[in-house]
Amino acid sequence: MNVNKLNPDLLRTKQHFEILDGLRGIAALTVVVFHFMEVVYTDYSKNFVGHGFLAVDFFFCLSGFVIGYAYDNRIGKMGVMEFFKSRIIRLHPLVIFGSVLGLLGFLFDPFGGHPELYGFGKIALFFLTSILLIPFPGMPERWFNLFSFNAPAWSLFWEYVANILYALILVKISRRYLLILALLAAAGIGVVGYHAGNLMGGWGKDNFWDGCARISYSFLAGLLVFRFNWIIKNRLGFIGLSALLMLPFLMPHFQWNWLIEVIVVLFYFPLLIALGAGATLTSGLKKLCVFSGKISYPLYMTHYAAIWIFASYFAAYKPGTMQLVLVITAGTLLLVGFSYLVMVFYDIPVRKYLNARRKMGN
Repeated sequence: MNVNKLNPDLLRTKQHFEILDGLRGIAALTVVVFHFMEVVYTDYSKNFVGHGFLAVDFFFCLSGFVIGYAYDNRIGKMGVMEFFKSRIIRLHPLVIFGSVLGLLGFLFDPFGGHPELYGFGKIALFFLTSILLIPFPGMPERWFNLFSFNAPAWSLFWEYVANILYALILVKISRRYLLILALLAAAGIGVVGYHAGNLMGGWGKDNFWDGCARISYSFLAGLLVFRFNWIIKNRLGFIGLSALLMLPFLMPHFQWNWLIEVIVVLFYFPLLIALGAGATLTSGLKKLCVFSGKISYPLYMTHYAAIWIFASYFAAYKPGTMQLVLVITAGTLLLVGFSYLVMVFYDIPVRKYLNARRKMGN
């Protein structure tokens, strides 16, 4: 479709579900704390937020719901290529920025990092594959993360895959076939959980396909919540739903851990999406939810350079408990502040510029 003939209304963002936006921010903050804590406690049973990685499954489920809500009734008019442009403009500026931060953190880590182990060509290849979202797990000291300079980008890789399949296939199929696909994907989640012992995979060379299982089910589940209008009216509000969201992240590890994780992903997160879409927001918390939603993606995509530096610091100095509490608390707050600056001075201006160029037909 010629962009010059594209109705500008089709490119406008639909009204947000503000409580769901707020919950996205809570989940992103949980991921940051989880990443700090997993450096300190490699034994996840000792990590007070040891199930924080499940926030990614919540993101995937929320993504399916939001994509269905935003595009189901207009992708036919705007065209598949315009949909792809919309998603790239929304997501990719921060993929690039996070990769740049990761490169700088790797080269100038004050506590280590050892860039001297890699030649210019290898480092350039790591960076190039990172900004292009091409998995390249080549650093053993970074546990063969798919993206060595920005570890969380693994979930964006699968998000892009889901978006492509949505535009080409999922948007066209009936609810019945969508439900069948979701049931098959649910079986896949069960198999992954049983064999791996958890649903933590997807980020590295040895667990790459776990990520496929995780997004396959959760994205489809979110899409089903929208398509079937499984929206539950309630008065839980943002505070109540935030507490419910935190429960699985804070739950302890136990013998049947993998099964509980599977149950949370299969049923609990879709239920939270249904509740979040049907909850009413008090006016006093609206600004908090809007801020939380806006900061969530910049925070998620920019925090990991600091985690690698923190890991080098922890390995070099073995700080005590009180020092760790101060460092992690201050680090998390600084990352939130930094993410806000990135959003205001980079992400929003870049996206505005790209959308303006797009509307001009250049």
